[in-house]
Formats: sequence, structure tokens, C-alpha cells
Amino acid sequence: MYSFKETDQRPYPLPRRPWVMTQVWNDLLFLHYSIDPHILRAHVPKELEIDTFNGKAWISIIPLRITGSRVRKMPSLPGISTYIELNVRTYVVYKGVPGIYFFSLDANSLANVLGARAASALPYKLASMEFKQRNHEFYMKSVRTGAKDAYQFEASYERAERMTELWPDTIDFWLLERYCMYSYYGKYILRGDIHHDAWKVSDVKAEIYQNTMLAFLPDNPSMNEPDLLHYARMKRFLFYPLKKVGEAKVS
Repeated sequence: MYSFKETDQRPYPLPRRPWVMTQVWNDLLFLHYSIDPHILRAHVPKELEIDTFNGKAWISIIPLRITGSRVRKMPSLPGISTYIELNVRTYVVYKGVPGIYFFSLDANSLANVLGARAASALPYKLASMEFKQRNHEFYMKSVRTGAKDAYQFEASYERAERMTELWPDTIDFWLLERYCMYSYYGKYILRGDIHHDAWKVSDVKAEIYQNTMLAFLPDNPSMNEPDLLHYARMKRFLFYPLKKVGEAKVS
């Protein structure tokens, strides 16, 4: 149903098995923060190598809207195919394969939170969320359920009109062109492969009113002024079956 028009940007070939789920990510704001990799080490499983660019690790906070979420050969179901999400992630390598490690994925749909936890072992959290759009301007607010003052995010952003492609060997390409995510289920390390066409992004101006999404870090660094920003309008994702790629080391 979906053609794989763009694959040259991938670091390794497409999976041989068919995809199992698809969804469209809309109006993404990428807030990227450089950070000392030693700060992250205690918060990333030791089996995963923290990936760095010019010696720096990175954390990205990404608000977005998801639409058209559905399982392969099934229609989109009303009430659960569209929701809001807020991702907090860093960048890792396992057995030479670069990917993403999520600290959290907040969403405003209980069904999707519970389903995603069970299906992917990813750290989904329920949150009260608000997303508004007016022309090229967006507003997003998220408050994690039961988290009191921590794990809140509020920002507005305005995108530029012109979209551009990413160039290899740049920090932009390194951050965005990632094609798998790692999680843990018991003693097993899982890898979930994904695919999408190459990213096209535009400049964006953002005003961050509140951001405590990194409250788990010991020094709780201020994350109001990102080192780098991107905006992406829309991207269809294909998700492939999870596979066991290793076992956690027992201390």
C-alpha cells in the first residue's frame, strides 16, 4: 500500500518482514539540547552505548499530533487513531546500529498508553494535553497525570514556510534520520525498526513557558533554551515487529 520511495538515507536496509502498524506524525517541534554524556549514563541502560556528535550527547523533546494510527490490514478506529504525544528521547547505539532510547512518551489517550506499553515495552505515560493551531502558529501544553509539579510542558511555536532537506554528516541529519528504537522486556533488549521518507524541516521560532520533562536528571538542568530547533509538517511512519537483539547483563 505504501511505497518506499526514499531509502538512501537509511543506515541499514529495510526489514524483510512486513510492517505491522502505521501512523502519521503531524506538526512536530523538535527541541534539541546538548548534554554531557556522563550525566546521561546513569539513566540509559548500560548495554546501550550513548551516541555522541562531536563528543556531545543530545536529548530531544518533541511535541506532535498523531493521526491515522492503525494496525496493518485494519481500518483506523474512532477515538484511538488520533491523539497528542510528547516524546523525550536520546540517541544510542547497540551492536553498531544507531537508534533512539526514550525516557518517556506522554500521550492523552489511555487506550493508546496501555496498548503501547503492552505492545512495545516503551515508557508511555498518561497526560492531560492541549494542542491548538492557527495558520503557521501552534500551542501545546502537557501535564502528566499524577506527577504534581514535575513533567509538565507548555510552549508555542511558529514555523517558517520553506522546507529543506537534511544533509548527511550534519548534526541535523544525525539527530533526525534514525530508524529504530530500543526498549527492554524483562532480561531482553528489544529493537523496533521503523521507516519513513527522508525528513524535510523548516526553521521555527519557539517560546517555552514551562519545561520540567527532565526532572529525572539529578541536577534538573534548565531546558527552556534549546541548542537547536526543527519543525516538520507531516511524516508517515511504518512500524515493524519488535525483535530480541540481546540480553541485559546481570550485575
